[in-house]
Amino acid sequence: MHDHATGSSDGAGHGACGANVVARAERLCRDRDLQFTRLRRDVLETVAAQTRPMGAYDIAERLSAQGRRVAAVSVYRALDFLGEHGLVHRIASRNAFVSCGHEHGESAKLVFLICRTCGAIDETTAPAVETALDRTLVQAGFKPFGRILEVEGECGACQERTAA
Repeated sequence: MHDHATGSSDGAGHGACGANVVARAERLCRDRDLQFTRLRRDVLETVAAQTRPMGAYDIAERLSAQGRRVAAVSVYRALDFLGEHGLVHRIASRNAFVSCGHEHGESAKLVFLICRTCGAIDETTAPAVETALDRTLVQAGFKPFGRILEVEGECGACQERTAA
């Protein structure tokens, strides 16, 4: 599992992966001959530095506090670019974004585990669930254009705190 609350699969601390996320973005943009503009970098750094998902208006506010006015529409454009290239993921139920430092394929089907208690978001895959969903979609004659699976509950750390 990939832990977005901490930025790693071992719970090591989200802020530590921010530099890795930016380095991955730089490599990806260089390899694909894409522009990694200052705003795109700033948006990615801002999202990667957080332990919880961030909305576009929160990102714009944080960037504007650094001395220059950043419009939410510009942040949305940067987020669209970053999402298109797998550098951030949109958490639909929160209308917010988390960074992704993992190099999974573009066709990877992700499952987001969202803790209602602490707000942590964990990213993982669930091949058995995906296979069953694929069969269901075929049987229904339904062609999905996108699919994001989000499961809300309580993470292991919060369950341990409650039990203690």
